[in-house]
This record gives sequence, structure tokens and C-alpha cells, in this order.
Amino acid sequence: MSEVRNCENQTSSIQHLTSNIHHKKMFINLSQNQNLKLFKIISEVAAANNQSVYIVGGYVRDLLMKRKASTDIDFVTEQSGIELAQNVGKEIDPKMKVSVFKTYGTAMIRYKDLELEFVGARKESYTEDSRKPEVEGGTIEDDQKRRDFTINAMAISLNKDNFGELIDPFDGIGDLQKEILKTPLEPSQTYSDDPLRMMRAIRFASTLNFIIEESSLNAIRQEAERIKIVSMERIMVEFNKIMLSKKPSVGLKLMEETGLMKLIIPELIDLKGVEEVEGQTHKDNFYHTLEVVDNISENTDNLWLRWAALLHDIGKAPTKKFVDGTGWTFHGHEFLGSKMVKSLFQKLKLPLNADMKYVQKMVKLSSRPIALITDDASDSALRRLLFDAGEDMEDLFTLCKADITTKNSRKQDKFKKNFQYVAVKIKEVEEKDQVRNFQPPISGEEIMEMFNLKPGREIGILKEKVKEAILEGEILNEKEDARKFVIAEGEKLGLSI
Repeated sequence: MSEVRNCENQTSSIQHLTSNIHHKKMFINLSQNQNLKLFKIISEVAAANNQSVYIVGGYVRDLLMKRKASTDIDFVTEQSGIELAQNVGKEIDPKMKVSVFKTYGTAMIRYKDLELEFVGARKESYTEDSRKPEVEGGTIEDDQKRRDFTINAMAISLNKDNFGELIDPFDGIGDLQKEILKTPLEPSQTYSDDPLRMMRAIRFASTLNFIIEESSLNAIRQEAERIKIVSMERIMVEFNKIMLSKKPSVGLKLMEETGLMKLIIPELIDLKGVEEVEGQTHKDNFYHTLEVVDNISENTDNLWLRWAALLHDIGKAPTKKFVDGTGWTFHGHEFLGSKMVKSLFQKLKLPLNADMKYVQKMVKLSSRPIALITDDASDSALRRLLFDAGEDMEDLFTLCKADITTKNSRKQDKFKKNFQYVAVKIKEVEEKDQVRNFQPPISGEEIMEMFNLKPGREIGILKEKVKEAILEGEILNEKEDARKFVIAEGEKLGLSI
């Protein structure tokens, strides 16, 4: 029933925006559009310079879907996009900066909170080994043919004689109403020409909750290998949009079904499948991972925490082992998984900065709170977790809660209560011992002054001993206790004050 309601709501919103159907022409009602004044300026400038002009692409789609208005608006003219941009810029403000990209025949204006891009209509032809097309001038119809999907191939005329007319040669509005993704031309050729469109199809399916038409889905399976000619940076832009969608598993499953995931992140596909030895099985860790990503996405928009959920079990495939009398084990998978994060980020051209280190840390610690739940957690274990997690403690708990994928409601309730219990204990330990974002109560300089020492390995040894003593609860996290402890440990090293 929900799908029917969604479609009905979609249809009514589209009908609300369209009116005056004369001779099979459909006009978009722009009278209440927040950018109407801008559109009229562009229309007048184009007319004064004998140019045509149309709004194209995602802005048109989102307008028809009554989604939040995009701040990026693309305009196509059948003449020079650069000239049109320059003339529009002069009309809005003679001092306005127009960014020109001659190689691509495009120009861009930043106006208020908008990014306006102007381009000349064009035809495209592709070679086998590149997604960069040979380009020549064309008509608005030629430009629409080269678009990726019918829902993105619609245009709204801003020309004086048909201002507001929807130019929709491939029935994109019908596909919006049906919530399906289709290519304007033959799908295999569309994806072969520009293989990034395969990732875009899956991204739109995930973010819009649309269905990819069957022939188009089959074409992605058929052309999947072509993704290899696309730069990893461009692939990851689309992948991260999938990861940030409301339910990322929609896109991640499609990537698996079409063969794209195996080509891009085969380490995730290695988690697929269930093995049985002596009647004992383990869960399918690939589908478990997708559940964890969906779970965490209900509670955070943090892209890198979602990545941590995606990679939290990445070390399970290489550590999987069947042990007689024990069953399936994945010993040390968190440690190995955290080491795999860096090589994965390098391969995927993701940032090798604090974001990568954060994901490493989350993966490495992903089972620690669960171990504390099942054991009678000592204060020492809680202190060490606080020390290791630092300011990311809450994120770690969010990840661990997302990792509970059991369908048994009794078990779920038990896990959640145990988590609450451990959270309370951690708070008590933190308030008492102050080890989160640990700063030693005695500095290296103070230790040198106490023993009249120069910098050397003894200073590092004593600082480490202080840290361990605090984490083990042997001394309090305060200067006087630390000073007495250092004097005693210094004497064992043959030092005297």
C-alpha cells in the first residue's frame, strides 16, 4: 500500500506543477517559483542576443518531484553558453565574476546562494577506451539524447514564445510518476559510452527509491567491466552519495547484483556466503554488513561512521577458520580489518587523513564494548576502552548498537539493556578517573626536573608506567599520586631525586 501511496503523492505533486496542456504541450507553472525573477532575466538576455535557453537536468526533475530546490541550476542554449553567461552576468551586476571553462564550452556564475552553469547544446560520440566524448554543437533535442536517464532528460523552455513549456521527448514525466529509471536511448550503448552512468543509476535508485527498468539493469550487468575506465575518484563521489542515502543497502545490493561491487570493493564480496562444517554454519557476513549500515544510517549522517559500519567485519573473510570443538572463529578480525582500511582507502582514492584514521579506530574497537557486555567488566577494562576511544566513545556505541541484527526481540532487548548498563558504568569511571582524552598528570619536563635528567628513554619509560598505573587503577589520575609513583619507579631504574 505504501508504494501505491507514494506513487499517488508523486502524481499529484507533478499535476500541481503542470497546467495548460494545449495540443499535447505541457507547461510548468513557474509563477510561484522562488527563482522566477532570475529566470525572467535570463529569458530577456537570451532574447536580446538571439539565443535560445532552457533549464535542464536535476533542477527540472526535483522541481517536478517537489523536492527541496537544488542550488545548482543548469541552462542550455543552442548557441554559445559562454556568451550567454557573460551577458547574464553583466545584466545582474556589471562587476559579477563569470568563470569560463573554454575546453568544455561552459561558464559558471555564483549568484546569491545559487550556482548557475551555462553550456551550449551538443552532440557526443565516444571511443572504446574513454568516457570523454568527441563533442560538436547540436540542438536541444541532441542535448537531451545524450542525457543519462529520461527523468534527467527533461527541459523547461525560458524562451519568450513558449516560456515554461516542458520539453520531454522521452516521457520522463511518465517515468517519474512510475518511479522507474530508464535511459533515453538503448541502455547498453548508454552505459558503454559513459560507464559512470551505471553508478549514477544505482545512486538514483538508492536516493530516490526508484526501480531500475529491467532492460537497463541487465545492461549494467552486461557492461559492468566498463567501469574500469572510470577514475576511482568519480566512482567514489557516486558511492558516497549511495552511502549517505536513507537506506544505503538498496544501492549496495544493486552493486552486488550487477557485479559492480566485485570490481570496486571485492573485499566486501569475500564476506558473502555461508559455509557448513560438521553441521555448524556461520552467518552471511555480507548481508549482515548491509543490515548494520542500514541500522547506523537511522541514527547518523556521519559518512565516515557509515563507512566504519561498512568495513567493521572486513577482516572476517581472511581470518575465518573452523576449529574442532569450537566451531567457526574470526580471531583478530577487528585488528586485521583496521589494517585493511588504509589499503582500501588508498585503492579507492579516499582521504588518507583523520577521516581514514577515524574509520580504522572504529573498526579496531568495534567488538570491544560487546566483550564488556558479555563479561563482568572490570573498571580497568572500562578505563582502557575510554582511553582508546577518547572523544569517539559515543560513535563507537552507535556502531555497536547497529551491529545487533538478531531478529529475536528478547535477545535485542537483552543486548540493549546491557549496553545501557555498560554506558552507565563507563560514565561513572570517566567521572572518577578522567581518562577520556587522557593527558598525563605529570609531564616529561617535570620528570626531567625531578631527577635532573636530560631527554632520554627513561622519561618515556616513566611516562608509560604512569599511564598504565592509572588505567589499571593502581594510582589516581592526579599529580600528587603520579609524582609519588614516578619517584618509586625512578628508584627501580637507579634514579634519585
